[in-house]
Amino acid sequence: MTAKATVYVSSTCPYCTMMTNYLDEIHVPYETINVSTDPVAGQRLVETTGQMGVPQTQLNGKWILGFDPASVQAALDA
Repeated sequence: MTAKATVYVSSTCPYCTMMTNYLDEIHVPYETINVSTDPVAGQRLVETTGQMGVPQTQLNGKWILGFDPASVQAALDA
């Protein structure tokens, strides 16, 4: 099974860029949802995770807050 991530980002977030660059490096496909341009998605994210910060990444059913390569690897290994 190929992993696919969903990364919630904002337009001015350097950690969001770091996360998407990391996923590119390890060849994990992802969809980005920009909460700066889609406030409804941002509200859904807060309701789902209870967190307002970005990046938030959903990968293999796990939520990863911030740029956290170790948690990405753990989600991939699960």
